[in-house]
Amino acid sequence: MTAKANDVVRVSSAPARAMDGVRRLVRVLRSSNNESERQTGITAAQLFVLKGIAEHPGGSLRDVSARTLTTQSTASEVVARLVARGLVARGPAAGDRRRAVLSATPEGLRTLRASDPPVQELLIAAIGQLPPVQQEAIAAGLTAWLEAAGFGELAPSMFFEPEPRTNEAGASERPQRVRAL
Repeated sequence: MTAKANDVVRVSSAPARAMDGVRRLVRVLRSSNNESERQTGITAAQLFVLKGIAEHPGGSLRDVSARTLTTQSTASEVVARLVARGLVARGPAAGDRRRAVLSATPEGLRTLRASDPPVQELLIAAIGQLPPVQQEAIAAGLTAWLEAAGFGELAPSMFFEPEPRTNEAGASERPQRVRAL
């Protein structure tokens, strides 16, 4: 049997499987983000952070970053957007007024009731069910792949959140164009 010009030849190589996996992941994340914005008016990342804050009222920004598996700086950007929208309140801790604590506002709780669970929860739970050796292989493989592509130094952000304008040195954090190899 010969392949026609219009036929798609399916390659089962590791690079093809990896790209297909990334495509499926991006598709799920994009669809979830679109649905979150349609249901609630906030991004899936904002919904994920809001849910964590609502489930653990009185937590700190450090707690949010630990629960969302992201940096404190990234979590801070998302929390600031939620505070600006009136979905999260920031106030001083009872025992240490220098420490800020976070809680969902009544509007934030209404927003959560109007939404589906954040897809990030499913992804984190799923990777947590894998044996540690597979978890490490996924993390190491993704890190090596991004470094090989020239994106190893790019600061991670939450899915589909706006890019930060600049990094600490004032340089753009946006990925550079991929150079020809």
